[in-house]
Amino acid sequence: MTQHVSPPRDGTSKAAPVDTQPAWKNLTAGADVRTLSLLGVLAVLVLIGGITQPDSFLDTRNLQLVLTQASVIGVVTVGMTFVIMSGGIDLSVGAIVALSSVWATTVATQDFGFAGILFTAVVVGVGCGLVNGVLIAYGTMVPFIATLAMLASARGLALQITDGRTQVVTVPGVLDLAERDSYVLGIPPLVLVFAAVTVIGWLVLNRTTFGRRTVAVGGNPEAARLAGIDVRRQRLYIYLLSGLCCGIAAFLLIALAGSGQNTNGNLYELDAIAAAIIGGTLLSGGRGTIIGSVLGVLIFTTITNIFALNNLQTDVQQIAKGAIIVAAVLVQRRTASTH
Repeated sequence: MTQHVSPPRDGTSKAAPVDTQPAWKNLTAGADVRTLSLLGVLAVLVLIGGITQPDSFLDTRNLQLVLTQASVIGVVTVGMTFVIMSGGIDLSVGAIVALSSVWATTVATQDFGFAGILFTAVVVGVGCGLVNGVLIAYGTMVPFIATLAMLASARGLALQITDGRTQVVTVPGVLDLAERDSYVLGIPPLVLVFAAVTVIGWLVLNRTTFGRRTVAVGGNPEAARLAGIDVRRQRLYIYLLSGLCCGIAAFLLIALAGSGQNTNGNLYELDAIAAAIIGGTLLSGGRGTIIGSVLGVLIFTTITNIFALNNLQTDVQQIAKGAIIVAAVLVQRRTASTH
């Protein structure tokens, strides 16, 4: 005897969901297409470098150099990613790196040794981030204007401290960080610091309420406020984080260059913004990934290295970077229009 089941009284029919997707599609459904694309671009660049300069590019020392050079701007980019995701911008990161590096390498600071240089670089970076955050969050200044003012002020103060001279570091502990004897399993200490900052940044963004609040503020500040988020305080914390990353990057740059100069960090703001954008961070805020930003840094650093090894002019290199940025923005707009 066949048993019939009457439909629900509200006139709707409910059927059990049936998974008709093949197993391989289920496995790849959650894959980040953008991250895979960036990995593909990086792989192509490595292939080009290996073909054009097989002896130089694939040499272990050159690969270590690429990663080391990526470390400084990479740490800055991690902080910049949070800023852009929150709907802001920070044009002062390069100037903050310069100011932190020269303040941390004065004769008076070096008298306190390794700890004194590290502490000063971080404190100056956080202090500048605090000023930016207060002006933007509580002074209601447009981020572009506030950070532009910080850019000019920090550059001017760095020039005043150094009087245009290079401040040579004489603390052995700092200089040793760039020596091959300090490498851990063939990995430079600066790269290990960069990796640690990347992991911490990823955890903060994806596994903490701070990260969720950052995304919420960048996506819709008013909705975030109505949800109980203190938008002003969150923005203050984000610029403090950016300043902290600048301070850490300044210390890495001091160890790498063995000196502090008022010209340090030149155009870092453009490189960091560009790396974040091609990594998938929306300029309008509300979306971005730490991994994508880091891959963006590696792509730009690899391009620079390939151009240098092939003795290509700097202007061609800048044109190539500009083309990549434009392409990334166009891809973002196309992606946004399809959702």
